[in-house]
Amino acid sequence: MGLSLKPAHLKRYKDIAALLIRHGGHDFVASLDLDEQLLQDELAEDRLDGDPEQLAADLEARGPTFVKLGQMLSTRPDLLPAPYLDALCRLQDKVEPFSFAEVERIVEEELGVRLSKAFQRLDAEPMAAASLGQVHRGRLRDGKPVVVKIQRPGVRKQILDDLDALDELAAFVDAHTEAGRRFAFRDLLDQFRKTLLRELDYRLEARNLVTLGRNLAGYDRLLVPRPVEDYSTARVLTMEYVEGTKVTEISPLARLELDGEALAEELMKAYLDQILVDGFFHADPHPGNVFLTDSTPGADAPRRLALLDLGMVARLDEKHQDQLLKMLLAISEGRGREVAEVAIAMSTKLPHFDPDRFTREIADLVARYQNTPLEDLQVGRITMEVTRIAGACGLRAAPELTMLGKTLLNLDEIGRTLAPQFDPNAVIRRHADSLMQRRMLKRLSPGHLLTSALEMNELVQTLPKRLNSLLDDLVNREFEIRIQALDETRFLQHFQRMTNRLSMSVVLAALIIGAALMMRVETSFTLLGYPGLAMLFFLLAAVCGFALVLSIYLSDRRDADAAG
Repeated sequence: MGLSLKPAHLKRYKDIAALLIRHGGHDFVASLDLDEQLLQDELAEDRLDGDPEQLAADLEARGPTFVKLGQMLSTRPDLLPAPYLDALCRLQDKVEPFSFAEVERIVEEELGVRLSKAFQRLDAEPMAAASLGQVHRGRLRDGKPVVVKIQRPGVRKQILDDLDALDELAAFVDAHTEAGRRFAFRDLLDQFRKTLLRELDYRLEARNLVTLGRNLAGYDRLLVPRPVEDYSTARVLTMEYVEGTKVTEISPLARLELDGEALAEELMKAYLDQILVDGFFHADPHPGNVFLTDSTPGADAPRRLALLDLGMVARLDEKHQDQLLKMLLAISEGRGREVAEVAIAMSTKLPHFDPDRFTREIADLVARYQNTPLEDLQVGRITMEVTRIAGACGLRAAPELTMLGKTLLNLDEIGRTLAPQFDPNAVIRRHADSLMQRRMLKRLSPGHLLTSALEMNELVQTLPKRLNSLLDDLVNREFEIRIQALDETRFLQHFQRMTNRLSMSVVLAALIIGAALMMRVETSFTLLGYPGLAMLFFLLAAVCGFALVLSIYLSDRRDADAAG
């Protein structure tokens, strides 16, 4: 069965086929049964098996979609070997800037005013040009220095066309190849599509700047530029200008004058808080997006790190935050088996998953990591290696795990640039207590407590009805349990005990809620300054609760002794 070709996508089919053939996929392309005329030019090219740098160059040459696709693939060690990951990590856009006439047209079209009315000055020469857009320095009418990012003309349509062609190919691969069934390329592409389309909406990036700036307000050494909301739209983003230098371009002399260790530690702590407390983090902190601000002559203020380009962010729910925190602590403390358990809980088990092999290899990885010299410690590299081992053992790693690995890998590089002896492992251990405290305080916030109260109220209201229904079925002999090789008498005894405990729990919950409601009733009978009847109910609930816990403990202990 061949791939259904759409005329509008023929050029992209050829581009994809050429990439696969040049980099070792000739047999795979032949299996797709593409049109012979489509491939005749590509088949004549020399194959470049095993050349990661050439793959990166080929992706750059094919435009923004493929550049972003390469950057996404750099986070997937389960799909590509390490040399390819390293080459794709360095993948950058190399494009010519578009004309200032186009810049002027887009800005005026988006803002609805003439350029001269919006800006006192906007430089004709861009500061930087990329495949999605380019950045110009300018000044508002009130004299405030800003930078303006303008989206490249026609780039959205080009990306949508590319994504449609890639989606057709991914659907075919998933349906007809073992690799597709194993890695689910269409799911991977759906995630990529959502991320890329969000990056094309500069209004989202403006909101991301505001959110991250608010979350990092307590970090004096970090800076997030604020957007100018009235001058920002879906295709134009105006924000504060940050005078500084990329961390990768800091001179050796300037590095000697820095407190690099403090800067690196504050950056690492801030990202741990973003990921594990706020659940909202800058997912692309590569060194080109982190600037060291210039020092102010005559000022005592320390130099800061500015976080730029927030088009790519990630969000985590509390469940994934808990799992990632457990994993990071287990890695830092050398508990390999626990790392494996968390990774399995976060990921999808494929039919051929080998849990014993996975646990064994992860334990070996973490043990080797513990003996690594300080200058070679890389928490991000270890996390990425976990996802590689997962893929090899039949486990589809969760996207959150690969994002964490990529983010930590970039932080490792920035930390080493600022302080060659920076130890991210030690920072994680030192910051663990603070992380736990902040997570507990977040869960004790009014919103979380109200949610818990509503869930308890729902339990109290629905549990008696469900128990009555269950007991009616038992009385009417409509309740059927299929049991094999089990003592039915013993099972019914345990079931009765469980029902009694549930009933007691409902009574205790009712006592506590009733006492809480009676605390608001004014009465002359008081205990310790509180309504007396309510306090008696609380006391009764406490005594009954203690008795229930003691009963459960003694009963379970008797059962354990009997089983032993």
